[in-house]
Amino acid sequence: MAEIGTDIAKASQLLREGKLVGMPTETVYGLAGNALNPEAVTAIFETKKRPSFDPLIIHVGSLEQARSFIRFFPEELMALAESFWPGPLTLLLPKNDKIPDLVTSGLDTVAVRIPGHSLTRELLLNLDFPLAAPSANPFGYISPTRALHVQDQLGDKIPYILDGGDCTVGLESTIVGVEQGQVIVYRLGGIPVSAIEQVAGPVLILPQSSSNPKSPGMLKSHYAPKTPVLLGDLDTLVSEFSQRGENFGVLSFNKVFPEIPDARQVILSPSGDLGEAARNLFSGMRLLDKADVSVILAEELPEKDLGKAINDRLRRAAAK
Repeated sequence: MAEIGTDIAKASQLLREGKLVGMPTETVYGLAGNALNPEAVTAIFETKKRPSFDPLIIHVGSLEQARSFIRFFPEELMALAESFWPGPLTLLLPKNDKIPDLVTSGLDTVAVRIPGHSLTRELLLNLDFPLAAPSANPFGYISPTRALHVQDQLGDKIPYILDGGDCTVGLESTIVGVEQGQVIVYRLGGIPVSAIEQVAGPVLILPQSSSNPKSPGMLKSHYAPKTPVLLGDLDTLVSEFSQRGENFGVLSFNKVFPEIPDARQVILSPSGDLGEAARNLFSGMRLLDKADVSVILAEELPEKDLGKAINDRLRRAAAK
């Protein structure tokens, strides 16, 4: 199994050798490798069993580092970088020839982010190459928000996991680009659309469903537990499945069902706080996925702020 620790020097050396490392960010844990090393990038796809048509995000430690891998920085996106970096924002930028086509799945744009996690930024500033780092989980499964989640899923495939504690955001980054002057949200995430619009003006939100994605995280079925997820009105669903005598789990926003054993229900935020719900979403899915239930009954959250991104993940977890 992988060693878990906080040794940045050790993680750096493994990455320089072309090996993969579990890496914390404020959003989710990433499976990190040298983005300029095609063999390391190939290992990321193979380790995750991720299709090569799904592009990767590169992580850098500073705006100066980001500039060295792109041809130019669109004005509309620079304003967003200045407002939200470091943080849970990924920008689609025109790449230069330093970035292998394998990273971008042949696209002429590369997804770039400066993570807002102090340990990871120290790691990135200690390297002279960017890190390609999709979520550290088998492709399509629930994203990891703790080092032990990475150990459970990929610990037998990588040598080291840098432990940065629990992720403080718990949802993947918001992905934003610009086409013909129009700012576009390709993936809902840790920064609400309303905050993006305060800086960039009205944005276009693309439906998150594509068999040939323009950015990471656009596939319809994703972030899913092995147990089927059914979205709907929880009062109705719990009543129906109870009458059938089925062994089910419940993932609710803030409602407790006294008749359901604690081990089979997860309340994302008893106080109804969307930020708390986001932090608990993926770990809650994991708990229910291990609870020996035949189905997970879930509900959508209020369609505002981070609720939009949480609902996006829930819909994709429930997609057939």
